Amino acid sequence: MGFIAFLLLGLIAGAIAKALMPGKQEGGWIATLVLGVIGAMVGGWLGGILLDAKLGNFWDLKSWVLAIGGSLVVLAVWGALTGKKR
Repeated sequence: MGFIAFLLLGLIAGAIAKALMPGKQEGGWIATLVLGVIGAMVGGWLGGILLDAKLGNFWDLKSWVLAIGGSLVVLAVWGALTGKKR
């Protein structure tokens, strides 16, 4: 997968993860891109370790599931680290 395709996958995966995650998350599209790309890398890494699956082709369903799952993990960790105390 090329660099631009990986960025696009990360942006879309981050947007989907933000839509799936309950509550309100801070940040605009740049934060979504960064967290999505980090999430795609985390998803690919965890998928490689736990499931022996790697990020492959842009149109591969496995790549999308790993990227969105990784984005959800990164978004949850980011929310826990930056959450406002009441």
